[in-house]
Amino acid sequence: MWSSTRSILWFLLPLILILSSVPAMAHHGWGWATDQEFEITGIIVAKRLGNPHGEVTLSVDGKEWLIEVGQPWRNQRAGLTDELLSEGREITVHGHKSAKADERLVKAERIVIDGKDYNLYPDRSS
Repeated sequence: MWSSTRSILWFLLPLILILSSVPAMAHHGWGWATDQEFEITGIIVAKRLGNPHGEVTLSVDGKEWLIEVGQPWRNQRAGLTDELLSEGREITVHGHKSAKADERLVKAERIVIDGKDYNLYPDRSS
């Protein structure tokens, strides 16, 4: 009996691990965003920086937009410090917006602050 239970566990464990990672895979990456380049300028009203990626909320014409910035290491590599992403600062974001028409969400590729570019994805043209 132990042998058949063990066999079932060895089959189920990888299956459970794969299925539990599906929601994370659906969000991360670029699959949820359009292929079209998008640019938006606004004032930072909130931020949450850290893993799995940082987020800043921009106020744009009275509406809030959620901007996904990079992971801490990616922001650091681009020279984008937490201070540069402080509340009240105006930034321009170049990237890709959500494919859902009613969702105000953008994945940033490049951020411009005070005329200086911070390229989060130097291998992508933005």
